Amino acid sequence: RATATMGDAPEPSPQAQLAVLSKVELRVSCKHLLDRDTLNKSDPCVLLLMQSQGQWMEVDRSEVIKSNLNPVFAKIFTVDYYFEEVQKLRFEVYDSHGHAGVGTHDDDFLGGMECTVGQIVAQKRVTKPLFLKYGKFAGKSTITVISEEISGNNGYVELAFRAKKLDDKDLFSKSDPFLEIYRIDDDRSEQLVYRTEVVKNNLSPIWEPFKVSLNSLCSCEEKRKLRCVVWDYDSRGKHDFIGEFFTTFEEMQKAMGENKVQWECMNPKYKIKKRNYKNSGVVVLLDLKIHRVYSFLDYIMGGCQIHFTVAIDFTASNGDPRNSCSLHYINPYQPNEYLKALVAVGEICQDYDSDKKFSALGFGARIPPKYEVSHDFAINFNPDNDECEGIQGVVESYQSCLPKIQLYGPTNVAPIISKVARVAADEERTKEASQYFILLILTDGVVTDMADTREAIVRASYLPMSIIIVGVGNADFTDMQILDGDDGILRSPKGEPVLRDIVQFVPFREFKNASPTALAKCVLAEVPKQVVEYYSYKAFPPRCPQPETPDSNLSSPQ
Repeated sequence: RATATMGDAPEPSPQAQLAVLSKVELRVSCKHLLDRDTLNKSDPCVLLLMQSQGQWMEVDRSEVIKSNLNPVFAKIFTVDYYFEEVQKLRFEVYDSHGHAGVGTHDDDFLGGMECTVGQIVAQKRVTKPLFLKYGKFAGKSTITVISEEISGNNGYVELAFRAKKLDDKDLFSKSDPFLEIYRIDDDRSEQLVYRTEVVKNNLSPIWEPFKVSLNSLCSCEEKRKLRCVVWDYDSRGKHDFIGEFFTTFEEMQKAMGENKVQWECMNPKYKIKKRNYKNSGVVVLLDLKIHRVYSFLDYIMGGCQIHFTVAIDFTASNGDPRNSCSLHYINPYQPNEYLKALVAVGEICQDYDSDKKFSALGFGARIPPKYEVSHDFAINFNPDNDECEGIQGVVESYQSCLPKIQLYGPTNVAPIISKVARVAADEERTKEASQYFILLILTDGVVTDMADTREAIVRASYLPMSIIIVGVGNADFTDMQILDGDDGILRSPKGEPVLRDIVQFVPFREFKNASPTALAKCVLAEVPKQVVEYYSYKAFPPRCPQPETPDSNLSSPQ
């Protein structure tokens, strides 16, 4: 059959699917607000502030809810979300006074709460107490913020339509039908979603299958009304209307598997005019396939935890820690490069790890009691549990372990990569998107066991983990760039390529004079993409978020 194209819908590009920048919607409610008004209850309003270069800037504000100490605000705050940044938010609740608007006087201030976008995204629902000035509790007042990713539930759908016994609009030949699908938006306006090709001279056409994104088809709402119109193509652009029908994506989904769904194609004018009018043909949905495309936030909001491990280089080339020239010198006035890099990256990761416990390992030192060289020892010297409480716990363990060990060598990192990989392999067997591992290796030189390291990285690329290597000090790190697959594909000594590019290498000296956030941005920017690539390759969907009980993370006020 001859077909003429009428402008195909573009297929979603992989880049668009993996876009890391997301928009997040925040919905806010409060409970037990202070009553500032003498005659009636407070009239609350919420201001959203965001920290920019150390300054709090108002981004948006909610409507005012009259006389209500337990308001649920209709206003939806929209913020851009970047995984690799700490985005600090502050919510301030004020008692509004009619025409004067929201006063920011202390006596109108009902309380404030600070958190990061990462915390809200990771927990999906955050309930915290409101504080007045100087850290005083605002009575029993609490604020709850619920987050939702705007592009959530994304993906695309493949549809295959045909028609039967369409009305013949042409005098000397048969109709040349094509199909258009419109989405009906909330304001009743119609948005063209897709237009098929034209099938010439055929009253029972079979159109080519096509793909559209769920966002485009129905704004990811299965019950949203769709209008489908069949036209007889006219080369002068005056297409003849054959008929139309209305449906929803929910109804279309009955066509999955062996089933087919069909609609009568109706011409409203004929229905009124012709007494025996039945329809102008039938349109059949032969097949429907849903291709889900998940984002990083879909996984995080589904409860995927990011587990953070740091590995510190204790080889002799760092210099004696007692000497101020040493890279491990503990300066009481300012942290050394190892600590700066650890804190910058760790502070981002901790928002995504509910227990806030981090594995901290060392390599290249002789360790007590026998002073044998180890390439994967716990810096808290607890072989059964290498986890420290928070970033601060890692910093304290690092400082207390330095005097107890003897810096030695060589710089072997394969044992630590393999150690984390074993834990990641156990996680992979659960076949769930529940834990992803980030290994931060801080080293002052080029690794000695390059062949073993390449082999370990190739193995690790099949597991839920990413590796960040930060080069500390002034060594020549040229050979380390091989591990970062940006210049080409990293291969094992036997020539096997990595499945995914999971290594990011940066020399700390490039960020020496920049803010700590610049380093974190650089090394963590790839992580969301790596997480999505891994789970997409494995075809693991995000886990279903656990249903929240209201105020589940608050003890009920007595």
